Amino acid sequence: MKLVTDLTHCDDLMKALEGFRADAPLIERWGTELAGRLGGGARLLVAGNGGSAAQAQHLTAELVGRYRKDRPAFSALALHADTSSTTAIANDYGVQEIFARQVAAHGRSGDVLMLLSTSGASANLLVAATEAHRLGLSVWAATGPAPNPLQACADEALAVAAATGATVQELHLVAVHMLCEAFDRAVERRPARRHWSAVRKERA
Repeated sequence: MKLVTDLTHCDDLMKALEGFRADAPLIERWGTELAGRLGGGARLLVAGNGGSAAQAQHLTAELVGRYRKDRPAFSALALHADTSSTTAIANDYGVQEIFARQVAAHGRSGDVLMLLSTSGASANLLVAATEAHRLGLSVWAATGPAPNPLQACADEALAVAAATGATVQELHLVAVHMLCEAFDRAVERRPARRHWSAVRKERA
């Protein structure tokens, strides 16, 4: 008997993508602003849980490495990726503090904290947002359907209207790639940064 693949998932994705297109100007603005901030020495901190942690690390990899074309490296950290720090903080302070403690360590006024969550209700992300605001960071969130607590406490939020968490995550990945495209375009428009090795030679 021939098995027929259930296309409901694809249908849900296509339906959510129609509404998602309206968020393109926000993503473009984020990419452009991020290029300006990181180009001026600021840092991007990114956090998420589970699949959203993978999305967070995907974004930072594109910025520290490259997206499509070669360009300078920029400072971006996925806060879940330091397993020694996250497990130590969880053990000593509780799971809710694993990102906030790292924001306190690495974040500076003018930096950006991006938080990814399909539910928009993860306690450790909400605590991190509070800490970021205390330190003067901008908080951007990518969440599932609004309203949700994370969207409400962020400075700006991309709230994906989708029926399932899986579809939300898929569109978060689209947003990551769109943001990287906008980032790279903005970097190309900026004056070229000298490579760090050239700066070191001048200082020697």
